[in-house]
Amino acid sequence: MNSPHKIGFVSLGCPKATSDSEQIITRLRAEGYDIVPQYDQADAVIINTCGFIDSAVQESMQTIDEALHENGRVIVTGCLGAKAEQVAEEFPDLLAITGPHATEDVMQAVHQALPPQHDPFMDLVPKQGVRLTPRHYAYLKISEGCNHRCSFCIIPQFRGDLVSRPIDDVMQEAQNLVNAGVRELLVISQDTSAYGVDVKYQTHFWQGQPLQTRFVELARALGQFGVWVRLHYVYPYPHVDQVIPLMAEGLVLPYLDIPFQHASPKILKAMKRPGSQEKVLERIQNWREQCPDLVIRSTFIVGFPGETEEDFQMLLDFLSQARLDRVGCFMYSPVEGAPANDLPDPVDEDTKQDRYDRFMRHQQAISREKLQQRIGQSLQVLVEEPFENGWVGRSYADAPDIDGLVYIQTQQTLQPGQFVDVAIQHSDEYDLYGEIDE
Repeated sequence: MNSPHKIGFVSLGCPKATSDSEQIITRLRAEGYDIVPQYDQADAVIINTCGFIDSAVQESMQTIDEALHENGRVIVTGCLGAKAEQVAEEFPDLLAITGPHATEDVMQAVHQALPPQHDPFMDLVPKQGVRLTPRHYAYLKISEGCNHRCSFCIIPQFRGDLVSRPIDDVMQEAQNLVNAGVRELLVISQDTSAYGVDVKYQTHFWQGQPLQTRFVELARALGQFGVWVRLHYVYPYPHVDQVIPLMAEGLVLPYLDIPFQHASPKILKAMKRPGSQEKVLERIQNWREQCPDLVIRSTFIVGFPGETEEDFQMLLDFLSQARLDRVGCFMYSPVEGAPANDLPDPVDEDTKQDRYDRFMRHQQAISREKLQQRIGQSLQVLVEEPFENGWVGRSYADAPDIDGLVYIQTQQTLQPGQFVDVAIQHSDEYDLYGEIDE
């Protein structure tokens, strides 16, 4: 086995800081790091600072300066770390800056600088966990449960109300996945855009960055990894508008998965869903003006109790106006325990099937027209697997398993997880076809 990484540790300040230092050192030793007394013996140095009075601040700053000169690889934590901008301005070469009582933040910084040694006799599970997806993409769950009470849904009954994961935990999982070779992070939850509401947007530190537990801030932070970030199950709150500029900047994929469910105000009210067809269309237009490459996916329910032919026609009209890129449709089916089961005027099965078929034909025509506009374009494609005449992959417009595919005619040997540029030559209702763009 390789020799363990060596950490120098300086603890300044009050007994509370000493207690924090003990917790950090305990974690370091438990993970196999050695604690050494000299700067020149260490692979990195941690300084637990004090910032209570001017003399303590001065002592902390002098210690940081000394450690940087003697060692060069320094992590700052403790009370002075709460003034991260001030410290970073004075010492821009620090590995990380965390606040007080931040054992997890310190450990994340240590892991980033000096990854723990892998022991095949002890480490039975990789850091990124066991995944059922291919190596090049992974689902990143950011919360559990839901605060909404849609009449057709029983998820809150068995998963409970919204519980957001701490943003530093989410970011560390994302980091582990990217380090393991993941090229696409698919952000999921029951209500992604509500992330952080339950904890009042609490701030955590990750690798010295103060991050609020908030949908838009998480999207921005994930964008720094340089991989595809795809946002799923986004409830159309007003603040969703704030993520569109991030898509225009290329920080996250210009892809929004928003389950609108219907377009009839009467049916949406019965579903206990928000919705004004005019406002939704206005927002979509505004989003596309800000980010012309935006792809919108949505799902709808036909045959909901009380749905009339007029209601259904409103849905078709909405599709014609919204011209969504990717659309799924479900026939309403009673779910045990769902309030919608008690609504009057259920729709018979034959009518449900007829409306489903008409819906799909209507959307297929829109999808065919939109994909034809891709012909002649060059798209970046994430390679998935071989097929008989080449390889198949996905563009930014295609989420795995639910959207279309890009078929690549090539004799080249590609690799799953590889990015290639594909010149689009043909299309159909759902898929694109092309060749490697030389």
